[in-house]
Amino acid sequence: MLLVGFFGWWYRGGWRGQVARIGDSLVRINDWFSIPLLLKTFFAPWRQISANEIGNDPGSNLRAWGDLLFSRVIGAFMRFFMIIFGFIALILVLIVSLIRLILWPLFPFVPAVGVLLMLRAGVPWNLL
Repeated sequence: MLLVGFFGWWYRGGWRGQVARIGDSLVRINDWFSIPLLLKTFFAPWRQISANEIGNDPGSNLRAWGDLLFSRVIGAFMRFFMIIFGFIALILVLIVSLIRLILWPLFPFVPAVGVLLMLRAGVPWNLL
C-alpha cells in the first residue's frame, strides 16, 4: 500500500509540484534581473546620476549635457549586459528544469537499475 501511495504521489502530485517549482524559479529569476524594468528604463542615467544645473552659461550647459549623455550611455551599456545575463540565466534554468521534468518519471527506478547493474557487473549478494 505504501508503494502504491508513493507512485501515486510521484506521478500526480509530485509532477505538479515540479512544474510549479519551475514556474517559481523562472518568476524569481525574472524578478531578480528585473528585465521588464531594465527595458523600460534602458536609456535612463545609470544609478540616477544627474547632471549639473543648467544655467545661463553655455559652458556649463555643454558640460551638463555631456555629463547626462555619458551617464545615459553608461546606463544603456550596463542595462544591456544585465538584460543579456538575465536572458541567459532564464534559458539555462529553463533547460535544466525541462531536463529534470523529463527525467522525473524515471527517478523512482534508479535504485532498481543500480542493483541490476551491480549484479550484472558481478558484485556478490553479500556485499549488497
